[in-house]
Amino acid sequence: MHEYLTFRRFITPVVIQAIFWLGVAVCVIRGITMIAASPGAFGGAIGIVGGLIVLFVGPIAVRVICELIMAIFRIHEALVKEEDR
Repeated sequence: MHEYLTFRRFITPVVIQAIFWLGVAVCVIRGITMIAASPGAFGGAIGIVGGLIVLFVGPIAVRVICELIMAIFRIHEALVKEEDR
């Protein structure tokens, strides 16, 4: 607890993991609803393709964004360890 109060350990990596899973859930739900709500004929094909893109590419994009944010915190931790030597 003392590490969190003195900002020696960050809570943000835990929050980023929660944001990742929330983002994945949103992408999956949105992709499925796009596929289910697509009207017939030509508009239906666009809705299905768009839904599939959101369903498969969305979680990857969320992962990449979260990893970029986490990389900043990993760099910070490495710099702190190097400073302590």
